[in-house]
Amino acid sequence: MSGVAYSPMRRQLLRGVAASIAVPAIATTQAFAKEETRPMNPTSNYLPVRSEWLASGTEAALEPEMPIIDAHHHFYDRPGWTYLLDEYLGDAQSGHNIMASVYMQALTRYRKSGSEKLRPVGEIEYVTGVTAPTQREKPQVAKGIVGYADLRGGVAVRDVLEAHLAAGQGRFRGVRHLVTWDADLTLVNPVSAAPRGLLLDRDYRAGVAQLGPLGLSYDAWLFFPQLPELFELAKSCPDTPVIINHCGGVVRVASYADRRKEVFDRWSRSMRELAQLPNVHVKVGGLGMRINGFEFEKGELPPSSVQLAEAWKPWMHTCIETFGPGRCMFESNFPVDKGSYPYSNGWNAFKRLTAQASADEREALFQGTVRKVYRLG
Repeated sequence: MSGVAYSPMRRQLLRGVAASIAVPAIATTQAFAKEETRPMNPTSNYLPVRSEWLASGTEAALEPEMPIIDAHHHFYDRPGWTYLLDEYLGDAQSGHNIMASVYMQALTRYRKSGSEKLRPVGEIEYVTGVTAPTQREKPQVAKGIVGYADLRGGVAVRDVLEAHLAAGQGRFRGVRHLVTWDADLTLVNPVSAAPRGLLLDRDYRAGVAQLGPLGLSYDAWLFFPQLPELFELAKSCPDTPVIINHCGGVVRVASYADRRKEVFDRWSRSMRELAQLPNVHVKVGGLGMRINGFEFEKGELPPSSVQLAEAWKPWMHTCIETFGPGRCMFESNFPVDKGSYPYSNGWNAFKRLTAQASADEREALFQGTVRKVYRLG
């Protein structure tokens, strides 16, 4: 990287990342350590949301006037777990200045009849309708909407994309087709499991190639060992914006639990390679899942923003230093990450992590990049 002129923030990140790679997971309290740890469902990456636990450590918002666009959240309507507009507004209006959001597909409210391949259009119809009143106020929930289409259909997926565009009434912005795969089956959610090597499949690539001509982007949720495959896919579709979800699929549990330095080194090499492609962007966040291995949920109290920032710093600073603020955007990933920390604490941590950034860099990270990449106006 010699010869590159770094901003004050990027110079600070370069100094800090190497020194902080070995930051341990948040320490649990002695009281918890004495308890017998209950086994986690090995097929779920979701941690239970405990409202009383979250309330016991929710912080007031730092810099409450700073404008933010939440780059990634869901609505869930599943047995035992409902998180819809009212629940999201309860979090988004908890103190931070959330101006708008990008909705991310979550298998919610699919059509129950009709063509199988068109059933995911029901999610776009539902989200567009239920959030329509918010487009005239703050926050503009789902100002951009990302849906699901089976990209393995190749060129035939165009009909589904056009149906999504019609249902989105000007707010449909792209597709996410989950491609998570690992030889360790305990890491994979059976609801969203993908076959091995899907990113390299010829028909799948043909499906992704349909996005760019329609002005649509591709969101990638995968595990970090699959990042080299994403590089090949993104390189083959240079006119399609590719957005890596959740810092690139950090996995530090199960078969990866005792290989944390190896995981970081391998992940960071892959992220540096992907940063060479100008059409690739990163969502900085989503590190509150079981697979990330931070174990925030084991504390007697939820983690403070200081604890979150320290634990996340090696990963998030690497993303920002590698891609630059102009290709990174902060995300809540709620309600998935709500099992690990309160909404307010997460955004406070992002603010702490960027305390040394310039005003322009922070503007990009908190709203500018997501506005540009998802064409939010």
